[in-house]
Amino acid sequence: SSSVIAASYTDSSDDETSPRDKQQKNSKGNGDFCIKNIKQADFGRREIEIAEQEMPALMALRKRAQGEKPLAGAKVVGCTHITAQTAVLMETLSALGAQCRWAACNIYSTQNEVAAALAEGGFSVFAWKGESEDDFWWCIDRCVNLEGWQPNMILDDGGDLTHWIYKKYPNMFKKIKGIVEESVTGVHRLYQLSKAGKLCVPAMNVNDSVTKQKFDNLYCCRESILDGLKRTTDVMFGGKQVVVCGYGEVGKGCCAALKAMGSIVYVTEIDPICALQACMDGFRLVKLSEVIRQVDIVITCTGNKNVVVREYLDRMKNGCIVCNMGHSNTEIDVASLRTPELTWERVRSQVDHVIWPDGKRIVLLAEGRLLNLSCSTVPTFVLSITATTQALALIELYNAPEGRYKQDVYLLPKKMGKRPSSMSTNTDIHLYPSSVLNARSHTHTHTHTHTP
Repeated sequence: SSSVIAASYTDSSDDETSPRDKQQKNSKGNGDFCIKNIKQADFGRREIEIAEQEMPALMALRKRAQGEKPLAGAKVVGCTHITAQTAVLMETLSALGAQCRWAACNIYSTQNEVAAALAEGGFSVFAWKGESEDDFWWCIDRCVNLEGWQPNMILDDGGDLTHWIYKKYPNMFKKIKGIVEESVTGVHRLYQLSKAGKLCVPAMNVNDSVTKQKFDNLYCCRESILDGLKRTTDVMFGGKQVVVCGYGEVGKGCCAALKAMGSIVYVTEIDPICALQACMDGFRLVKLSEVIRQVDIVITCTGNKNVVVREYLDRMKNGCIVCNMGHSNTEIDVASLRTPELTWERVRSQVDHVIWPDGKRIVLLAEGRLLNLSCSTVPTFVLSITATTQALALIELYNAPEGRYKQDVYLLPKKMGKRPSSMSTNTDIHLYPSSVLNARSHTHTHTHTHTP
């Protein structure tokens, strides 16, 4: 009955067999996928249809370019969150002529029923909610490593897929025309490769394009931070003291939402420009060590690692809520909490109490992973803009004539970010490599997000 399915789709513990041990096939007899439960496909299809309503930009692109198939012959291997919204992106890429193989970039954010709908629709998807670390890399490997199939485009969120191909299948880069990357963390990894002279294909930094910055990072987080905290802890925000680590786009969104709810918001920041913005927006700039004993909630959104280390976790007050809105799960040093003297109690899905010997406990959400995708949903309209930007970047890199892009990291220009009218593949758009941007950064509205 549908009520049973409805109950199970958010909860990954309904069936204890690992999807890796199950042999499933879709209605056409194809079994080149690995997901939780193919029977949830109809339910997932409805989710995707709802998402399509809120993703006008992507649907317009699909309608416009369906005839000329600008991605015919493209073999895209992707590693993103697998949600109804990314399903709309995958089906758009497919409608534009691409073949896709997909894995999840986060072990908690996959919507099982959407993965089922994609598998039913013939996509090779390898993902389920609640994968182990080992499953995570296994899924990525299954995407990439297929007899007689070689990817020629990469769509990555967080850089794990790119990293895996570099490590295991470096020869594949001979065939790959380009990488499209959409997170701060992944972009940072690309810049590191580029600096070391190891980036052997052009890469497109979708994260720092104007549309993605403002929409996905700022507005998305402004809407979803309260949702994620409410769903997991039912906390009241008025009068609470909150420290937000990092005042980039994500931090700005979180601070704005919390301030509006009457929280007292402190900000930590290492970048002088962002720090000045926080100050002018009316937030108290502090060092984490100054406020760690008194705050009720700690939120990390720096994109860096080890921002909240064990020493800070030890000094937090009883009942402090700790969560992460940045991409990587290393901003909060969760590994340091897995020691014998601390007791972990799973209170509900995605909520752990970590208890110290003296009885003090902190509330850790989603084990320090991305809160808004693990514990809540994000507005579809916002994701529509990001997804369209990704699709355009793929089309641009895939169809670019030999030599237009060097082995560097490029930004999507404003013209293309704003309107899909530059769809035709013979566009004269030239994207700026990062080296040029660094020289002309005063003309750009965004501050660079690479943390030193």
